Amino acid sequence: MAKSKQSTQLLLGPTPAALIASGYGAVQNIITLAWVGVVNSSPPMVSISVRPNRHSYDMIKKSGEFTVNIPREDQVDIVDGCGTVSGRNLNKFEHYNLTAALGTLSYAPMIKECPISMECILKHTLNLESHAVFIGQVISSYVEEEIVTEKGVIDFERCRILGFCSGSYLRTVPLNLKLGYTLKK
Repeated sequence: MAKSKQSTQLLLGPTPAALIASGYGAVQNIITLAWVGVVNSSPPMVSISVRPNRHSYDMIKKSGEFTVNIPREDQVDIVDGCGTVSGRNLNKFEHYNLTAALGTLSYAPMIKECPISMECILKHTLNLESHAVFIGQVISSYVEEEIVTEKGVIDFERCRILGFCSGSYLRTVPLNLKLGYTLKK
């Protein structure tokens, strides 16, 4: 199959379209990010990339915590809205009728309406040209009971998380294949 050269761009995806919640003092905010990923398994760590001029950036730096909330595809309007207006000018929890729920963290709330939430403590910051990469250790994970199978695993067919790639939101549909793993010796 022939390939044509394209302009330099990031073509990795789909990635989760995540709602990152942060807080400091009495202020809480939500930012939509697709630059979210797993970076370590033991202890579990995730990365998020945030521009320094974003409202959430200072809250994460000051509090040392954030939550990663994974929405369903039917929440795309909320996800897009949280990514297009600044929390400096709007309380996104109130505007989008979302519930801030504190777990074990002091400032960063989870979003009750998202089926999956992870509480993270900031462990490392990597300052790059356009973004800061925050690496957080996942200290608690929460999953809606309705999407957990009898075997205790997430049934992604039940929750249909929202994906993002190259400027577009995507449906993610599980293939329900049985996958193998590299055997440990």
